[in-house]
Amino acid sequence: MSTLNIKIIYRFLGLTAILNGVFMLIAVPFSIYHQEAAQFGILNAGIITISIGLLLYFFNKPTSTNIQKKEGYLIVTLGWLTLSITGMLPYLFTGAIPNITNAFFETLSGYSTTGSTILTDVESLPKGILFWRSATHWIGGMGIIVLTIAILPLLGIGGMQLFMAEAPGPSTDKLHPRISDTAKRLWLIYVVLTLTEFLLLKVAGMTWFDAINHAMATMSTGGFSTKNASLAHYNAMPLVQYIVIAFMFIAGTNFVLTYFALKGKVRKIFQSEEFKYYFFGTLILTALIAILIIFYQDPNLATTIEHPMVYGKIESAIRHSLFQVISVLTTTGFVTADFTMWSFFATGIFFSLFFVGGSAGSTSGGVKIVRHIIMLKSSFLEFKKAIHPNAIIPVRYDNKTVPQSIVFNIISFFIIYMFIFIVSSVVLTFFGLDFISALGAAASSLGNIGPAIGSVSPVDNYAHLSNGAKWFCSFLMLIGRLELFTVLILFSPFFWRKS
Repeated sequence: MSTLNIKIIYRFLGLTAILNGVFMLIAVPFSIYHQEAAQFGILNAGIITISIGLLLYFFNKPTSTNIQKKEGYLIVTLGWLTLSITGMLPYLFTGAIPNITNAFFETLSGYSTTGSTILTDVESLPKGILFWRSATHWIGGMGIIVLTIAILPLLGIGGMQLFMAEAPGPSTDKLHPRISDTAKRLWLIYVVLTLTEFLLLKVAGMTWFDAINHAMATMSTGGFSTKNASLAHYNAMPLVQYIVIAFMFIAGTNFVLTYFALKGKVRKIFQSEEFKYYFFGTLILTALIAILIIFYQDPNLATTIEHPMVYGKIESAIRHSLFQVISVLTTTGFVTADFTMWSFFATGIFFSLFFVGGSAGSTSGGVKIVRHIIMLKSSFLEFKKAIHPNAIIPVRYDNKTVPQSIVFNIISFFIIYMFIFIVSSVVLTFFGLDFISALGAAASSLGNIGPAIGSVSPVDNYAHLSNGAKWFCSFLMLIGRLELFTVLILFSPFFWRKS
């Protein structure tokens, strides 16, 4: 490849902006229904965003519609920045978040499905803004890039490079040989599951507005809530929390497996090594945390126990444990209680989960379980090779040999991930955070989790961070959401070198 196809990049960014503007306009009726002045700010933001998109789209007709890898990486990264820059307009135009730094942080936190917030009183926001805030989660969850490549064939543009750059995690499973059909199936599952959770939450007692917002935040593993106390607001409604638990777990599962389950091929689910680790690991950690809760006698949890009898306390402990384990593991970030109050040991367990993440091919962030499995298997093989140095022993996953190039890629990813975490923790101390808070903010932002430890614990937020710290955390959220390499490769000299 000699030169970049600049016009196809601009054209794609225009299409991204158009779709983003359309989603903004969907939020307008919510403001109109509640007779809010914010309707005009959201409407203007949508019109401006669509106009920018139309200009970029129609004034950049490319001579070639072929997208190479370099264009793919640029489109994905710049596409996410386009979403975030235009996506903060509703906050600015309505005055909900008048500060550009805070507006960008909140917006990128939404699109990256991190769920970190600078808002101290969510319930005071206009309903239209609350819906838009949740919509940024929903758009970013599966990735607007995947949504867009579903319609790229209509434009005569191939989308495989985009899917490879955006797809969350290393997964070789495919639903359909044509990438556009795969994207359509992924989004269909995403929409159906979101609507299903919405209906169940409404039946369980949520208002229709809260139900749709929490459904979008759950399926995207985002974590933005319409309540200041997050899901702790519903501690007296266990059914609501159990529904959210179920859909968080589904959202953290590889969507390919979800597709097979919906097709009746349930056996394929438990044939997946990653799912077995995910499922049984969740059960074991839940049991361990529940025991810690029961015996530690957390005073804050006492207010969440709905029944005075012993079995009520046990049920509550199990529910809160299960909720928080799945919430952190899937990087959703909803909270029902402050897990940092469940003993130092419990806090240590949750902090370690910051570096696990959900399944590959899910909407969750983080390192992903499959990477840990392959790294551990590769490490254990080194012991065998020490005894049998001439033996050729490949790493096997799901009864298939893993190419050595994939193993090296995963190990490189993890090394870079941990290096960035360490450096980021130090950088955040420079911006004024204490060491524990810096560790928590760095791990949470990079893993797209939301609540952390220290001064950014589940009962706190990111409002007190300096502007520099907020911009830096925004950068971490972006590279974490796009799997490091997609963004970092743009900073390498050889990316821009002609070949």
